[in-house]
Amino acid sequence: MTDTLVPLPAGALSGKTALVTGSSRGIGADTVRYFAQAGANVVINFRNKAPRAEKLAADLRGLGVEALVVGADLTDPASVQAMFDEVQRTFGGLDILVLNASGGMESGMAEDYALQLNRDAQVNVLETALPLLTDGSRVVFVTSHQAHFIRTTPTMPEYVPVALSKRAGEDALRERIPALAEKGIGFTVVSGDMIEGTITATLLERANPGAIASRKEDAGRLYNVAEFAAEVAQAAVDPVPADNTRLVGDTSSFAGE
Repeated sequence: MTDTLVPLPAGALSGKTALVTGSSRGIGADTVRYFAQAGANVVINFRNKAPRAEKLAADLRGLGVEALVVGADLTDPASVQAMFDEVQRTFGGLDILVLNASGGMESGMAEDYALQLNRDAQVNVLETALPLLTDGSRVVFVTSHQAHFIRTTPTMPEYVPVALSKRAGEDALRERIPALAEKGIGFTVVSGDMIEGTITATLLERANPGAIASRKEDAGRLYNVAEFAAEVAQAAVDPVPADNTRLVGDTSSFAGE
């Protein structure tokens, strides 16, 4: 955690409520912290790390905001519905939804788990949240350059199933941009290079030793978790880019479509 990084002005989100999926650790936890520092009430979502989520919530309550902790399996629609029911009961609505949770490199999961989580679950989370989102709300989808550019730029074999499923999720969400815009809801995709210190980077390095160092050499530098989370948090308040895309870090190694 980098305490010196404060990407949003104090009070900028006072009276707002923000939910970040997969926010008990890593990029999600730092993003939630930045929202709370800016005055937002926050919803910390986790799948199976309740003690860590509760500890983060206690820290953020010290900033004078409300922090709700809700466990949910995003691939289970009933679990997702229960999460948003709790958000509605507690806060009455939602101003910021960050679709951060993803996966697919875990061992022992079903063959189509990556698609279930990175495409189907993302769409279902958004659709379940829609009744809580109002004019002026924001939705942010977090992805990687390796997934965003997968159609034109090959990636490591170990990451291909995840990259394809995350790109499928991005495409499915983008199809909903016109309907979101009609309701006054902004939508931004935040795509970043490999992030040092994330679970994905660790798993890729284990499967493909030297991968992180090689990518770092190509890119010049890689963002760390706190730095990338700051970009995600800013995407929730900055004007929506014309192409609904915020590219973070070097993209010279990736071919556009």
